[in-house]
Amino acid sequence: MATVRSAHTVWTGDLFAGSGQVTLDSSQLGTYDVTWKARAEESGGKTSPEELIAAAHSSCFSMQFSNLLSEEGKTADRIETNAEVDFQPGEGITAIRLTLKASIPGISEEDFQRIADHAKTSCPVSQALTGVKNISLDAALAS
Repeated sequence: MATVRSAHTVWTGDLFAGSGQVTLDSSQLGTYDVTWKARAEESGGKTSPEELIAAAHSSCFSMQFSNLLSEEGKTADRIETNAEVDFQPGEGITAIRLTLKASIPGISEEDFQRIADHAKTSCPVSQALTGVKNISLDAALAS
């Protein structure tokens, strides 16, 4: 069954001096301030589209990685995924770096890397972000 998730933003003023608030409607988790300065310079306690993309990408990748492990009879003790999204004014999103650290009993390094690479290309958020020229993955098994 398909699901729909929604958020909305109310913006006032121009791009550089204006401000807005993005509300997570589906989860009702909150309303967050957004500004151009928070997007292009320092966050100053505000969020940005890129931070929200990083949150979506890290969670989607983790879910997909977990699912692919399960399909191979493996279960992770812990999966930690960090996503960093580079934004360059005038160019847009120029790169995304995923960093995975996972503790998975009984998995070989080769299988771990293969599954991680497959998760990177097959998670729905990665697929939605195919216009980003450089999406990289650094995956390491925890000791």
